[in-house]
Amino acid sequence: MQFSETTRMVTVTVNPIFLEEESEPTENTFMWAYQIRIDNEGEDAVQLISRYWKITDGLGRVQEVRGEGVVGEQPLLEPGGSYEYTSGVPLQTPSGFMGGSYEMISEVGERLHVVVPTFSLDSPFEARTVN
Repeated sequence: MQFSETTRMVTVTVNPIFLEEESEPTENTFMWAYQIRIDNEGEDAVQLISRYWKITDGLGRVQEVRGEGVVGEQPLLEPGGSYEYTSGVPLQTPSGFMGGSYEMISEVGERLHVVVPTFSLDSPFEARTVN
């Protein structure tokens, strides 16, 4: 399932993937990859400066992560351009969710707070109930 959100003509699309082969459910280690695509649909170039993530596991424990760029880069997106990357996140529970934001700066010096949509991290090890 993909999750997408647009802020100020910048669209962020996320595709989370459970990594069963890298997870160890008996040791409470559950791994996900997430593929991100950022599309600049505006008329000005924008550069991704920093990231913020809020990661919540299935027990409601929250971890916040801040840092420069993404995967070691601070990509510049020209008008109509896009940037894609893949990263990962471990949890100690079989489900959770995460979301956040990117700080970007436009070519005219305007700072943008671009929302990364909150997305669910669901593994096949999560017990589900149907109401």
